[in-house]
Amino acid sequence: MSILSGLFSSDMAIDLGTANTLVYVKGRGIILNEPSVVAYHVKDGKKQVLAVGEDAKLMLGRTPGSIEAIRPMRDGVIADFDTAEEMIKHFIRKVHRRTTFSKPKVIVCVPHGATPVEKRAIRQSVLSAGARRAGLIAEPIAAAIGAGMPITDPTGSMVVDIGGGTTEVAVLSLGDIVYARSVRVGGDRMDEAIISYLRRQQNLLVGESTAERIKTTIGSARMPADGRGAIVRIRGRDILNGVPKEIELSQAQVAEALAEPVQQICDAVMQALEATPPDLAADIVDRGVMLTGGGALLGDIDLALREQTGLAISVADQTLSCVALGTGRALEYEKQLRHVIDYDS
Repeated sequence: MSILSGLFSSDMAIDLGTANTLVYVKGRGIILNEPSVVAYHVKDGKKQVLAVGEDAKLMLGRTPGSIEAIRPMRDGVIADFDTAEEMIKHFIRKVHRRTTFSKPKVIVCVPHGATPVEKRAIRQSVLSAGARRAGLIAEPIAAAIGAGMPITDPTGSMVVDIGGGTTEVAVLSLGDIVYARSVRVGGDRMDEAIISYLRRQQNLLVGESTAERIKTTIGSARMPADGRGAIVRIRGRDILNGVPKEIELSQAQVAEALAEPVQQICDAVMQALEATPPDLAADIVDRGVMLTGGGALLGDIDLALREQTGLAISVADQTLSCVALGTGRALEYEKQLRHVIDYDS
């Protein structure tokens, strides 16, 4: 995409996700979507960043001893402060592609359940990366705005944002959160569930990227109708004799592996419904529930939720970029949405 310097504002909105980081620039929309991964080389006790984003993700699980590829975000918050700062700095520079630019104002979305310490770490990382001002917006609000839900109306809307590290369940009315719950279950926990299932049931050791590929190709929240479903061939290391091995894995086996994280998401939605005031609960029965985030793409997750809640469940159109679009809209219409942005000042 060509960069038109100087014609547009440099202010930006960042969806700093556990799995992917999306950057929305005011007046231009989403112009960056890359994995939240950093690869670095340790030399004389200092970290030297080698690659960020797509290039670094290719190195996950494949690095020699001298290089480490890590994801600085865990459960939607910063786990490695220095590396996260380098990653944000890299993405800001990549978006601008020029050495000098006015310091941007940046709005970042954070999980509703983030602690004050975690929020301060995110704010500090963004400021250290070159922002002149850092605002925070709650992830469920950003997801609902991005999905086009009428959150400013005096009626209840429910959004379930299933991200890489967390699932945010929120009931919104009059532009703010009435009830929200953040559970640390998301795409990562699903990958871990697949890895541990294969280790336990098949004596096969696979890496994160293989588990993610299984989840995105044949992952399902419900048992297939024929009790077996689609088949995928996967390779890993045999735990018993240590040699590489290839096996066939069915959709039914993957559904069994994912049963626990899927149930935890369903439980969080049920608890939110139980805690919702009666009048708003009546609105949710009329309007249904909106699913956003990458986890909403898991096969049949809408049907699994419908079975447990009895409500109409819809998946947002641009589910992967809903949070970034909503954060960007908060930047574009800052005057109208000022009450949902926390500038800590």
